[in-house]
Amino acid sequence: MKFYLETYGCTFNQGDSQIIAATLEKDGHELTQSAAHSDIIILNSCYVKLPTQQKMINRIQYLNSSYPQSKLLIAGCMVDIDPQVLKRIAPPASWIGARQLSSIQEVVEGMLKGETIRKTGHSHDIKAGLPKKRFNPLIHILQIAEGCQGSCTYCCTRFARGKLQSYPDDVLLDEVEKAVRGGCVEIQLTAQDTAAYGEDTGNSLSSLLKDITQVEGDFRIRVGMMHPKSIGGDQESLIKSFQNEKVYKFLHLPLQSGNDQVLTYMKRGHSIDKFKETVRRFREAIPRLSLATDIIVGYPTEDDKAFQDTIKVISEVGPDFLHISKYHHRPGATSSHLKEISHPVMSVRARQLNELKTRLAYQNNQKLIHTVQNILITDKGSRGGWIGRNDSYKTIIVPEASLGEFLNVKITGAKSTYLYGEVI
Repeated sequence: MKFYLETYGCTFNQGDSQIIAATLEKDGHELTQSAAHSDIIILNSCYVKLPTQQKMINRIQYLNSSYPQSKLLIAGCMVDIDPQVLKRIAPPASWIGARQLSSIQEVVEGMLKGETIRKTGHSHDIKAGLPKKRFNPLIHILQIAEGCQGSCTYCCTRFARGKLQSYPDDVLLDEVEKAVRGGCVEIQLTAQDTAAYGEDTGNSLSSLLKDITQVEGDFRIRVGMMHPKSIGGDQESLIKSFQNEKVYKFLHLPLQSGNDQVLTYMKRGHSIDKFKETVRRFREAIPRLSLATDIIVGYPTEDDKAFQDTIKVISEVGPDFLHISKYHHRPGATSSHLKEISHPVMSVRARQLNELKTRLAYQNNQKLIHTVQNILITDKGSRGGWIGRNDSYKTIIVPEASLGEFLNVKITGAKSTYLYGEVI
């Protein structure tokens, strides 16, 4: 059997696709790069935002109508969030929920027999330690936990991913050791909230990081998104972990709004002061830290003052990376009973914030011109050159390099999203 696989969304979802691919190949099935030549088309969906939702619907309808000779399997978050839409747009399709990957063989075998199989709900299977087919052989995605402890009013992803389930640290450590021995030079820790790791088992992210950094080999660790409220009492230990030379000095800490009242409506569980204090402590201990944060523009209770508060906080904090989303109602989210604000107003606010984002990122990158940076090459550029990351996880493009090598480069130019360098 030949199968075709498309993946959308976060790093964790990419890890799920790697598990799907490896599991099916182990059973003797072949991954093909062509939907037209496949027996089964697998679409691993994302459903976090309304534009993504529409993209999924359009893509499923296209695949369903364009390749009638192939059976369609929908995986990922859409399955548990919006099954009614799936029934409407692709009634013959089979489904497998984000927390049902242990059933992938059963689902595929049933499909090959002509059955329509639908597996939904939350199993407690552990994804750690499962074989993964790495689509970049240098980068290993390490799923450390699934689900979260949050109750954010705008979020529908938690209905698909469920409550927090942290994976055993010894299994994770064994997975890292095998990945490094297999030639990986970057380990990407991922979860819906990496800082929540261990809250359900008595472990902690800082302890896990300490163990991983002791694995022999020359590699780097990228820590994924951390909820400000989850850092809590582990903050000082986390900062110490981030100081290790193997850990990228990259902090992804979503703010979502610069107004405390809006954060309360969102049920974020943290304040502006808590966010700023966390950033301050990390930056004091790690001066070369790069900061990524997220903002939702146009939450239903966001008035002009609240938005200006967001502008003020972002201006003060000066993040290196800013992810901006326009608010839209999501299926099952508790904020969806509120009235959305005017979309033209929302667009004006988003444009204003995007202009600030570009200006701040460019200013931060300009400071690196003429400095010498040590970078790790992990990709070839689609338009030429080679792509590396410095220890702050900033993208640096160089004209000549080899995959997997560490290089010292002099920064010669800067854009808002990346830098140019020359190998020394």
